Amino acid sequence: MSTHFSVAVIAGDGIGHEVVPAAMDVVDAAGSRHGFSIDWTPYPWGSEHYRTHGTMMPTDGLDRLAQHEAVFFGAVGAPDIPDHITLWGLLIPIRRGFQQYVNLRPARHVKGVRSPLAEPDGTDLMIVRENVEGEYSEVGGRFGRGTDAELAVQEAVFTRKGTARVAAYAAELAARRSGKLTSATKSNGIIHSMPFWDEVVAEAVAQQPGVELRSVLIDALAAAMVSRPQQFDVIVASNLFGDILSDLAAACVGSIGVAASGNLNPERTYPSMFEPVHGSAPDIAGRGIANPVGQISTAALMLDFLGETKAAADINQAVDDVLRDGPRTPDLGGQDGTREVAEAIRKQLV
Repeated sequence: MSTHFSVAVIAGDGIGHEVVPAAMDVVDAAGSRHGFSIDWTPYPWGSEHYRTHGTMMPTDGLDRLAQHEAVFFGAVGAPDIPDHITLWGLLIPIRRGFQQYVNLRPARHVKGVRSPLAEPDGTDLMIVRENVEGEYSEVGGRFGRGTDAELAVQEAVFTRKGTARVAAYAAELAARRSGKLTSATKSNGIIHSMPFWDEVVAEAVAQQPGVELRSVLIDALAAAMVSRPQQFDVIVASNLFGDILSDLAAACVGSIGVAASGNLNPERTYPSMFEPVHGSAPDIAGRGIANPVGQISTAALMLDFLGETKAAADINQAVDDVLRDGPRTPDLGGQDGTREVAEAIRKQLV
């Protein structure tokens, strides 16, 4: 019996309109092989919606998305609209409204992919980023605008519940992998929130038998990730630290264009949202050269979360084969386009 999933699609801006349809074709091919289908429902929200309506999505946007089992997201951002409008008008309301408190970002090096590191082989990281609080809060403001005394205050918000639940997720993930968990901190310089983070993370991890926790200062962790990323497996980090580390990890394995991510509501009370790490890339949008691998790997994350683990594994294997043997987009040193790469991956699934 065929299984059907209802998935909302927000291609968003820029290269999202190129890589999202390419990834959908790959998913449909995997569905034909494994006996499931996706009912894709597109929502034309993003910067064009803002230009026309003054909002990035309609006021009932979350209610409409809540009718689906997942959200498949492309990218958001446009040169003529400030980033705080595009991000806080679409992506962040979805993450927070649906309590997608885990941002899961894998980074794995595939043999044959050029990396800036001398020895990238064996890099296989899972970065668990806290996704709804921390440094990205709305608490604060600017005062005395335009004067010599102008100041800006931005508060980082860490709650016991928020920290404990993301640490528990990371510990459970680590228990299924190597049993080693690294926590990114800066408790030597940030004297309130980071010692609190350290304490709550340690308490949460202690509830997961067989997991070894190591806390590493964020600056040292960034350096170690470049010098020997193979020493790390699962990394749990606050919103800002996780954001930065995951982009660094993506660059270490070859390109931010190959990096996937999932915004997860582990309890499945709300739909989870799946988006690649790369942005809208307006400099190359419309040229047909954007790397679709990040979006396709994101689709594999989505299928795995929906329970289609074999299909996810097949997509990941097809991605590895194409990354190793080509074709490749320019960011990976190739001369091929979005469609050529996506089609090469799709063909391995039919």
